[in-house]
Amino acid sequence: MFLGFSSGLPLALSGSTLLVWMRESGVDLGTIGLFALVGTPYTIKFLWAPLIDALKVPVLTCLLGRRRGWLVLSQLLLIVAILLLALTDPARSPFFVALGALLVATASATQDTVVDAFRVESLPENEQAAGMASYVAAYRIGMLISTAGALFLVSYFESLGLIKASAWTWGYVAMAAMVGIGMVAAVLATEPERSEQ
Repeated sequence: MFLGFSSGLPLALSGSTLLVWMRESGVDLGTIGLFALVGTPYTIKFLWAPLIDALKVPVLTCLLGRRRGWLVLSQLLLIVAILLLALTDPARSPFFVALGALLVATASATQDTVVDAFRVESLPENEQAAGMASYVAAYRIGMLISTAGALFLVSYFESLGLIKASAWTWGYVAMAAMVGIGMVAAVLATEPERSEQ
């Protein structure tokens, strides 16, 4: 469930929540429309999935195993990408916002691929359906947190007196910190035996 939450969280941060931020920053609708392409990594993640199976992550694979090593790497990359996105200004540099959103989507798609493999290898066949159901439920909660939760948090920061740009930055920083939930779950989990084979 915690990995599902971590997988659902970044989807809106490079999608609908980002579009609200851009609209509030005064970015024109034509530019915002181009951001639909940011979701492309979710569509083509099958292209690098074989690399995840074939390659070991230096140091992390030795410490945690193949699946958990990739999980932690993708989550670290995700945190860094969300923080980079938090530091951009949609009104002044839409290109850097697009680049940050693309990095978030790529790291998130990689995490999704690893979580799926981890779940399939960890659960016996008779628990696969229940595992998928709990993953999807937590995924949806993560999406709610990164949409309504992020917007509420930004509004709260503004009510404290932060300017709009700072409120959005700190909202994204809070979302990056929440990826840590999945990272803790990955570190505390047991590496699947089938992964070692």
